[in-house]
Amino acid sequence: MAVYAASVPSSLPLFPLNAALVPGLVLPLHIFEPRYRRMIEELLARPEESDREFGIIAVRDGREVESSGISALHEIGTTAILRGAQEYEDGRFDIVTTGNRRFRLQAISLPPGDPTATFLEGEVDFLDEPACDPAPELVAQVSRLFAQYRALLGQQMFGEEILSPAAPDDQGDLAYLVTASMVLPVAERQRLLAAVDSRARLIEARSLLIRETGLVTMLSCLPALDIASPGYCPN
Repeated sequence: MAVYAASVPSSLPLFPLNAALVPGLVLPLHIFEPRYRRMIEELLARPEESDREFGIIAVRDGREVESSGISALHEIGTTAILRGAQEYEDGRFDIVTTGNRRFRLQAISLPPGDPTATFLEGEVDFLDEPACDPAPELVAQVSRLFAQYRALLGQQMFGEEILSPAAPDDQGDLAYLVTASMVLPVAERQRLLAAVDSRARLIEARSLLIRETGLVTMLSCLPALDIASPGYCPN
């Protein structure tokens, strides 16, 4: 089990999704449920953009928060900063968010009576990004494996290589880029997100890249997920 530095617990609006957000990732969302429309309205009322922060946390397969409570949610989530919002006449929103910082979920508050009456709030510990020893050989290996993986998926899907920017040299940035970009089930992306530091994340990513590249090569099949941009993700 990963060990994280303790921090002072904070209260955070929560937005459960069947996805894991990664720090630095841009995520558009379509907001239509009344309780989450209220959440967006409250966030937009805050004068500073940096204060418009809420938590995105992945739901475990087959679970419902309303019936299972905190056990329906993964332990580690990522905050999202609300960067822009378009409101429609019927009260729906299309919003753009950016993943900001990881947190560990300690508790949630379910509203009494109708659990869908208002949005969830969580008690969370924000997680530092701990410094770790640089691993230049590991960075070079993961960069090479990631380029091979992307090229192979591009050939399988489109008959050509997927054009993508060069992998960053920074160890932490590379670890999160691979975490965000690989086509993985939620549980496996969540495992990468929860890694204690960038070196551990890259070691895990290396194993997954070798496995996924081998499967696509041997079986000439694609992961059962779309690597293209998902567009607006509905709540």
